[in-house]
Amino acid sequence: MIASFGALLLHTSCKTEHKAGEAKDQYLVTSPLRKDTMITKNYVSQIHAIQHIEIRALERGYLQEIYVDEGQSVKKGQRMFQIMPLLYQAEVQKAQAETDFAKIEFQNTKALADSNIVSENELAMAKAKYDKAKAMLSLAQVHLGFAKIDAPFNGIMDRFQVRQGSLLDEGDLLTTLSDNSKMWVYFNVPEAEYLDLQANQQEGKDMQVSLIMANNKPFDYMGIVETIEADFNNETGNIAFRATFPNPKSLLRHGETGNVIVKLPIENALLIPQKTTFEVLDKKYVYVVDAENILRIREVKIELEMSDLYVIKSGLEETDKILLEGIRKVEEGEQIEFEFEDPAEVISHLKIHAE
Repeated sequence: MIASFGALLLHTSCKTEHKAGEAKDQYLVTSPLRKDTMITKNYVSQIHAIQHIEIRALERGYLQEIYVDEGQSVKKGQRMFQIMPLLYQAEVQKAQAETDFAKIEFQNTKALADSNIVSENELAMAKAKYDKAKAMLSLAQVHLGFAKIDAPFNGIMDRFQVRQGSLLDEGDLLTTLSDNSKMWVYFNVPEAEYLDLQANQQEGKDMQVSLIMANNKPFDYMGIVETIEADFNNETGNIAFRATFPNPKSLLRHGETGNVIVKLPIENALLIPQKTTFEVLDKKYVYVVDAENILRIREVKIELEMSDLYVIKSGLEETDKILLEGIRKVEEGEQIEFEFEDPAEVISHLKIHAE
């Protein structure tokens, strides 16, 4: 018995010494950071050429010549297509002959009218016949001109929808032509964000935006928001913005997609890392360390959300200490040992931090 009791005391003593030797877990703690910052908004966008039109046949006939190629850059006035002009040339010649005849008839009638041989009414009828012939000649010349299709502006040719020798009807699509010297980039903004953007927009100053292309690389040039549509879409709650981007290298093409980046300045924002929060029933909470190093749960209101960061509307002050790591390992009321990390240093090491 005495031996067993001695062994129990020895075991208890060893266990007590082991617990006393254990070190408490040490946690990282930081504080909210107050500073002027810039939040970034990302919007899916559609890219359009400032001019993108369909080139269609204006007259019926055979496609006699194609002077350009698909993907070729053309200049304004450059000949692109020629519809067989024989019929229209014949119409011009016929109209010219009728005009010449009517002119001679008018001149003869005028000479007779000057000599009081014919009445003024006959002279007026001859004049009207001559004017009608001239109008028919002009119309025939217009039809002949429609057989020649020239570029209406500088642009890039798209795929051909017809081939040389095709029989065309009036209105048949030949190709499309795009002016890519500047690009219109459209993106949709929710109502609340639209109000934020308008509230922060400086009067008389253009809103500048950047573009991330489909390969996730930034476009070299900044764009300017020049137009906002008049009405919100009742189904989506969005309103369309249009930004204009210069495109001197013709890198952007009509129909591309990308992401427009809008930067919104926020003055005197109170920032915390998103990883310091946890959610219960759609509400956000943080662990606050009080003066006795005891953890207290506190609800926070989020004003704006950024990548890796929250802008706090209420619930925290700059002087509060909040648990940075290990929020899944602790409970409210627990006393902890911690190491304080400067909030500016914490935010600088996030994947995307405040600017």
